[in-house]
Amino acid sequence: MLVVVHTPALDVLLLERAGRPGYWQSVTGSLERADEPLAQAARREVAEETGIEARAGDLVPWHLAYTFEIYAQWRHRFAPGTTHNTEHVFSLDVGARRAVTLAPGEHGASLWLPWREAAAKCFSWSNRDAILQLMARRGAAP
Repeated sequence: MLVVVHTPALDVLLLERAGRPGYWQSVTGSLERADEPLAQAARREVAEETGIEARAGDLVPWHLAYTFEIYAQWRHRFAPGTTHNTEHVFSLDVGARRAVTLAPGEHGASLWLPWREAAAKCFSWSNRDAILQLMARRGAAP
């Protein structure tokens, strides 16, 4: 899954991959088990990667999924023979920029950027596209 963590002003939290300087992304992750609900997995990944504890109703499911080929250097993190991933998109409004606690070995740095700058900094096209949709989705929110 992909969770775009942002403020009401649409400042977006990005995390830099450990061991891959310049690879910036939003919170991402996988199900721990086949029956784990997507929203529960998204909340767990946000907590593991940032230390932010989101309540069940805080995450907004976008009902949007991207399927893409997994970069060869990260296939070891998936079941043997897995070459493609389906990424379900969520967003999380945290109210204001805040310090985060990074997962050791997974991310080496974090930063908050305005949404356009954050989108431009992401190495992943699916992450970039999700961030670019934030403004339109905010306008459509009740």
